[in-house]
Amino acid sequence: MFTLWLACVVLGIHGLLLGRMPGRWLQRSVRRPRVWGTGALLAAFSGFDYPTVTVIGVGLVALGHVMKPIR
Repeated sequence: MFTLWLACVVLGIHGLLLGRMPGRWLQRSVRRPRVWGTGALLAAFSGFDYPTVTVIGVGLVALGHVMKPIR
């Protein structure tokens, strides 16, 4: 479980601060990396202790996948 938490934190920080995702698969599937990174960080740091924050984080991750990029 710690490994999953650490992966969410690292990918979330990378997406939020740099505005891009590592790896080819994530770069192709994530359209809004900053939104995705924010959601990943919220989901990771809520730790299922705060279910509302976890749901908001998962929702932001989903939005990061489906929202069209800003041009």
